[in-house]
Amino acid sequence: MSNFLDKAKEWLTGTFDKTTNKNVQDLIDSKSELLEESFFQDLGFGTGGMRGIMGVGTNRINKYTLGKNTQGISNYMKSVFPDEKLKVVIAFDCRYNSKEFAYQVADVFSANGIQAYIFPELRPTPILSYSVRHLGCQCGIMLTASHNPPEYNGYKVYWKDGGQLVPPQDLEIISEINALNFSDINFDSQSDLIEVLNDSVEKAYLKKAVENVNFNLPAESKKNLNITFTSLHGTSITTVPQLLEKAGYSNLNLVSSQSEPDPEFPTVKSPNPEEPEALELAIKLANEKQSDLAIGTDPDGDRLGIAVRNRKGELALLNGNQTMVLMTWYLLEKMKESHSLKESHFIASTIVSTPLMRVLTEAYGVKYMESLTGFKWIAKLIQDNPTLDYIGGGEESFGYMVGDFVRDKDANTAILLVCEMAAELKSKGSSVYEQLIDIYIEHGFFKEHLVSLVKRGMEGAQEIKAKMIELRNNPPKEIDGEEVALIEDYQTSIAKNIQSHETHNINLPKSNVLIYYTENGTKVAARPSGTEPKIKFYISVNSTLKTKSDFEEIDSELSSKIERIKADLGI
Repeated sequence: MSNFLDKAKEWLTGTFDKTTNKNVQDLIDSKSELLEESFFQDLGFGTGGMRGIMGVGTNRINKYTLGKNTQGISNYMKSVFPDEKLKVVIAFDCRYNSKEFAYQVADVFSANGIQAYIFPELRPTPILSYSVRHLGCQCGIMLTASHNPPEYNGYKVYWKDGGQLVPPQDLEIISEINALNFSDINFDSQSDLIEVLNDSVEKAYLKKAVENVNFNLPAESKKNLNITFTSLHGTSITTVPQLLEKAGYSNLNLVSSQSEPDPEFPTVKSPNPEEPEALELAIKLANEKQSDLAIGTDPDGDRLGIAVRNRKGELALLNGNQTMVLMTWYLLEKMKESHSLKESHFIASTIVSTPLMRVLTEAYGVKYMESLTGFKWIAKLIQDNPTLDYIGGGEESFGYMVGDFVRDKDANTAILLVCEMAAELKSKGSSVYEQLIDIYIEHGFFKEHLVSLVKRGMEGAQEIKAKMIELRNNPPKEIDGEEVALIEDYQTSIAKNIQSHETHNINLPKSNVLIYYTENGTKVAARPSGTEPKIKFYISVNSTLKTKSDFEEIDSELSSKIERIKADLGI
């Protein structure tokens, strides 16, 4: 107890403002459990930067934890770019304090002699990624907690390639931050080094997005596509309607009750398009308007959820793996039609995503590359392979990146790609849903399911740690009656064939991920979330689909298999 109490008492000193002093003293006096929650650890970087609950303390998002990060990054930039004019660009989302935090971050950068560009109002994360290279910056900062609950905020760090921090920069910066005291933060801003951006960067981004996803469809096909869209109270309301209009999609219905940015996200339980409830109002409006598609994005505009008409004419939600596979198919098919596929082209996805991505990509004779979870790793693939040409790629968590002009998942261009695909298929008397079934018939019916177990606070963190240790030390020998044939442990970087006892090294950075494969191709992955207090289980099963008439039967069989696997694993 003394450790976190001692840390709390440091926040009563003159290094911190009087309001912070009072709030910390109130926590100490109340002997609240919140005191331990706020100080038992230092908030760290995960797969999507730093996210946490706002409040006072080392385990919270506040002026000082963000200030310490920014001071460390400032010091690091000076050491690695000694002869360059240092520049950073900053954007923020709709959350409580995001704008204030953005300006506090700009203050620290400018106090360290670094030019800080800042967007005047909330903007989606993909624009921040784009603007890093567009403005020639060495670094970019996005103030966002993505789809986390309203009490959260966060801090994503982008490097000069437009991608989020990866090794070696991430560990070097974390080391720099950890070496600092809070008293080392320089908040004395230089106003002449803070520049509020005009709309030229956004215009350049929208122009590039339309150019990047343009398959020269007839104008009539675009007008005939009926789209319903919701920004779920987030940032994409500033970009998606403009983008669709520029691309020729005029038949657009907006969910007006969710179009106003609101940090409380009052109309949804969770502003996460991974959650089916998030698109309820969009589906309701889409049914009223007889839309072909209902689309929603998360608060910072990098993830998208889609509902399409199924074979009964009902709107059915697609999961992240399905949308990723469909978008990849469409990109590859259009490039095949134009005879523009080359040996240097590649598609990217992540280790917990559907195996169908590899099967589909290789069927087109294109290189498939796999990374750890998180788009920063896909961006690193692009950066590390300058002789290869990236086409597109995604991950199961509802993110996709079309082309490499943005180096992070981008719901804006992904939405435009989906609309191009849907418009063309509709003009040919087909649909997105029918095309998905066609893919299953040709390449195998793969069905995925995600189980996320929420474990909050210090006890939750210990439970997650214990669960991963148990899975590592006592792996299942069978899953749904199928023998486990291969275990990949990304923490030890070793893959072991259970039957032959042969091992091989995994050539990816170490990560706390376990993946089990059965003799029949069932795949189960387990990992702690890098951005939320969760442990996640990713289940993938597959079967052969011979005809469309068998679809419902095989789909039901695979769903039952997933339920048995969940029972087997006790999740």
